[in-house]
Amino acid sequence: MSRKRGAKTMGTRSLTIVLDDDGHEICVLYRQFDGYPTGHGADLKEFLQGFRIVNGLGPDKSIKLANGMGCLAGQIISHFKQEIGGFYLYPSGTRDCGEEYIYTIYQKKDHLILPDTLFLKIQAGAVTYFGFPGTKQANMPVIFDDLLEAFDPPTVEDFWRNRTEDPPNDFLDDQILSADTLEVSEDSKTTQ
Repeated sequence: MSRKRGAKTMGTRSLTIVLDDDGHEICVLYRQFDGYPTGHGADLKEFLQGFRIVNGLGPDKSIKLANGMGCLAGQIISHFKQEIGGFYLYPSGTRDCGEEYIYTIYQKKDHLILPDTLFLKIQAGAVTYFGFPGTKQANMPVIFDDLLEAFDPPTVEDFWRNRTEDPPNDFLDDQILSADTLEVSEDSKTTQ
């Protein structure tokens, strides 16, 4: 039985990474289920839409503010982690925990028009099973990288599902390679 890429089934894992102004990871938030773009991607956009990243606090409480990317990371964790299970905080740099999608939230401080605006990059990999690693991040194609406001979850998900080229499944490829290159000792050949 094959599973379609990006299928909406239980256990579509994702990672959400928040980067600081220098491009260093602040946190990695693991989501156990609904990690596809119209699930977690849409939830992220809904929560983050309208946020402004500032340096200091202003008196206007009617707009969504974060006092830097570290403050934003804390607000993201607080928003999504409401009960036991489902979401887990992992150390920066954590990868290969069965994720099919990686969402990276960042700013472009050198952006002349929108320096306090959020950007979102989404990478997608091979379908995984039982939490085994799938595609390593370096091999995951980028399926979206633009202003958060420009992210349209159904369009991005359709683009990913309708691609004809599959990403590599590094875990399975490694297993096949190691099985293909096993050396059989002379002793085992005579007992067969």
